[in-house]
Amino acid sequence: MLQRSSSSEAWDDYVLQIPVSDRWRIYHRLQELMIKSWCPADGSLRVQVNSCLTAILVRSTVVQFMASRQELIDWLERCWRL
Repeated sequence: MLQRSSSSEAWDDYVLQIPVSDRWRIYHRLQELMIKSWCPADGSLRVQVNSCLTAILVRSTVVQFMASRQELIDWLERCWRL
């Protein structure tokens, strides 16, 4: 899902391996969360991860859009049990 970009400088840039059909929805949600991300001409989605919180938010956002309905139900039921 996440691949480190070879051009990272001060922060860690990652390339998200997601279908193009979901790229813009995920990109817009990351923008709402004020997570630096961009969609270069090659069709990828790149994200700047500079903290654990950012990594958790990126993962949560991707799962929200990519997981099946049953996976989301199972996750919610596990949360309720805790």
